[in-house]
Amino acid sequence: MADRAGEGRLVVQPRMGFGSLEAMRSGLSRVAALDFPVIGTLTLDSYTRVGDYTTPLERLAAGEELNGYPLVSHPAERTRELLGGLYGPEFPVQARHGTALPLRVFHQLVEVGLDATEGGPVSYCLPYSRLPLRQAVDAWAESCQFLAGETEFGHIESFGGCLLGQLCPPSLLVAMGILEGCFFRQHGLRHMSLSYAQGTLAAQDRGALRALRTMAGEYLGDMTWHVVLYTYMGLFPRTADGASRLIRDSARLARDTGCERLIVKTVSEAWQIPSVAENVAALRIAAEEAAGPPDPAGTAEDDYYAEVLEEARTLVDAVLDLAPDVGAALLAAFESGLLDVPFCLHTDNLGATTCVIDEQGALRWGSHGRLPLPGSAVRDDLGRLGSDRLYAMLDHVANRYDSRLIP
Repeated sequence: MADRAGEGRLVVQPRMGFGSLEAMRSGLSRVAALDFPVIGTLTLDSYTRVGDYTTPLERLAAGEELNGYPLVSHPAERTRELLGGLYGPEFPVQARHGTALPLRVFHQLVEVGLDATEGGPVSYCLPYSRLPLRQAVDAWAESCQFLAGETEFGHIESFGGCLLGQLCPPSLLVAMGILEGCFFRQHGLRHMSLSYAQGTLAAQDRGALRALRTMAGEYLGDMTWHVVLYTYMGLFPRTADGASRLIRDSARLARDTGCERLIVKTVSEAWQIPSVAENVAALRIAAEEAAGPPDPAGTAEDDYYAEVLEEARTLVDAVLDLAPDVGAALLAAFESGLLDVPFCLHTDNLGATTCVIDEQGALRWGSHGRLPLPGSAVRDDLGRLGSDRLYAMLDHVANRYDSRLIP
């Protein structure tokens, strides 16, 4: 998907979605007209994410706005008209949906002529849904098989690298992306992308992205894949200057690590749903920043690469050893605590792991619960994790950029 648009250059992509056909077409048109590599997005609304396909049209009829595009609710022919003259090899469009039960979305996706989406059996269940993980795994297996059977280039972007990524050690993000890739492959897909959310320290992120590429080459067999970086997914800077500098840093991180695609946030992310103009401005900031020459790797990056690679391999191998079926292995791993997402309140998540930010600003395990990691992976010397400290960690990036404590 990214290589079709970028031809070796970083492709930038917004997250925007609008309820009405007119507003959505206008937004896509503005993005498609940009003079650098871009991908269009249909971000679906929150009603569609929970399987409510009636309320979106009622709200639109009442003159109200939605926080995304109700793909399933709008007639397929109207969406085809919306995409007409825009969608094609030079301007791919991806549907981003957020639902743990995606089959209806996938059916409509194929009906309107699209073939690219995002998510995964774990990454679209634990953060977003109260549904049992087993139900999500079964639904995603059926949905992947459908997409693989109905499209030639069916593509899913694993959301595993964004799994509460603002306070999650990178090794778990890398491992989850690889495991969801193995799941997609087992159910017939041959094209995917692996996500990774910008964290709290650039050197650690650089090492983790290298580890993600190494493991994709080892575990994903004959799949074609690329890497997509997300501008920081946690609490965003509250000032336009701080937000702009964070966007620029994410673009440099993507450039320096060879990412094929960057999901870009906007300067207004902290206080409102961004407008089309704000999305376009953010895309331009990112594209301009990524145009420079890459910065070379440093010693710290090499150390983080080795650390993340060792931990992520340990996690992936431990899970895949549980069962030949990847879905069954994922379920067994969460049941036993071999996979456990810090601060995730889903009932199928054991909740025995925590994450802390160390003195360098890197994300570390505060407790690894039953994860099969060595004791040396845990930074229990950093003190008790109370509510005040948790809030401080959640604000860590926003405060740094707003206070200009970074170069």
